Amino acid sequence: MARIQGTPVSSKSETDLLASIPDGLFIDGTWRPSGNGARLAVHDPATGACLKQIADANVADGRAALNAACAAFPSWATTPARTRAEILRRAFDLVQARADDLALLMTLEMGKPLAEARAEVSYGGEFLRWFSEEASRVTGRYNATPEDSGRMIITQHPVGPCYLITPWNFPLAMATRKIAPALAAGCTVVIKPAELTPLTTLLAAKIFEDAGLPAGVLNVITTSSAGPVSEAIITDPRLRKLSFTGSTPVGKLLLAQAAGGVLRTSMELGGNAPFIVFGDADLDRAVDGAIAAKFRNIGQACTAANRFIIHHDVVDEFTRRVTELVRTFAMGRGTEDHITIGPLIDDRAVQKAADLVSDATDRGASLLVGGTAVDGPGSFFPATVLGDVPADSRILREEIFGPVLAIVPFDDEDDAVRIANATEYGLVSYVYTENLARAQRMIERLETGMLGLNVGVVSNAAAPFGGWKQSGLGREGGFEGIHEYLQEKYTITPNPFSRHISALASCTT
Repeated sequence: MARIQGTPVSSKSETDLLASIPDGLFIDGTWRPSGNGARLAVHDPATGACLKQIADANVADGRAALNAACAAFPSWATTPARTRAEILRRAFDLVQARADDLALLMTLEMGKPLAEARAEVSYGGEFLRWFSEEASRVTGRYNATPEDSGRMIITQHPVGPCYLITPWNFPLAMATRKIAPALAAGCTVVIKPAELTPLTTLLAAKIFEDAGLPAGVLNVITTSSAGPVSEAIITDPRLRKLSFTGSTPVGKLLLAQAAGGVLRTSMELGGNAPFIVFGDADLDRAVDGAIAAKFRNIGQACTAANRFIIHHDVVDEFTRRVTELVRTFAMGRGTEDHITIGPLIDDRAVQKAADLVSDATDRGASLLVGGTAVDGPGSFFPATVLGDVPADSRILREEIFGPVLAIVPFDDEDDAVRIANATEYGLVSYVYTENLARAQRMIERLETGMLGLNVGVVSNAAAPFGGWKQSGLGREGGFEGIHEYLQEKYTITPNPFSRHISALASCTT
């Protein structure tokens, strides 16, 4: 697979779009420079060129953002749910209106092909629509105690100011997946996008501003000093909620920081997804699902299939088919519609993919296509297929986060389950089989928070996204998503009929 040559670095439309993106911090409804005037450069991973310079927040800026969120919270928490819903719905409509801008911007700063960027706009927008509909559906309950001594009133309340940390790989969807339920629940927000892809979040903030969101409800800080800025916010006693999407090691560090304030936390962490194909599977569907589960977002997704566990009866045919498809992929700058594989996010990602492939082949894996990094400019690594990957290979234990498909044969169902569950992660699994009873057993036996059964893409705004084991805590999306930003209050009152009942009893004596 050769890299596409001659792709232009920029066009007038790209230049105009980048010029329209705010370059400041969004704090208390105002776009402002960082406190010390520092600037952060955002680069195009396909060319290495600087796209734009934006404000680089320091610790004081982070505290200012939290101050604004805390000041806005009492008013926003008591804003009618219908009003909050209407703002979210207007934001959804504005995302649709600016879909082309958002898609192009994500391709420029993250590298994903335009077709995938457009799909992310649709997916990310759905969280705004879904939680606009959920905002007015938060309910409690009222019922008698079992012994009828009183009445229990259970009410739901916004948890308070929230700090949201998003990753670089899905710049819009990861922001809306966190912001939308927080705002729907009545919480205020400070969000810190990844240093590598902050521009999409800045445009999203402008969209919320245009939708009529009150000042201070949403605050955006962009920074190259994520550790100190985040720690200052997380350890502030006024913060009540932390939501993070990223690696498991960083998640553990943030959980330790959050422990001091006993913060509510949502953690969407790493994955090592198995993709199991049984001998009775519909192979056409399995191959299509494999391509989607592996190469979506250039393999840079926590839901990406990591280990392709294929039954001996079909492993040769499966391998042949996926290899033939991968050979047809076009690699290049994602702004061209025909591109299948864009750049990885940076040179470190390229080096990691190369190291994992080298380790596997040194241990005896077969390199069937790809496998060699492409010289710059840009951070490109070709789509790669490895066959007969030995069990002790690093690529079967570590999250790849790149376009490398690693195939492991298996003998029977117990063997497949053992291989699939042999990891500290449990975010998502994929299973292909036409046997209903086997499918039901896989639902029961696989240690995973999500399961794609004969499908290669699991994400949906109406579904609870999250994992088991070291893949995280809590859920995003679905009915469950808004409850991550709510806390319950239990009130007990006397039985309202007790005095009346006593009076009736005295009348009969």
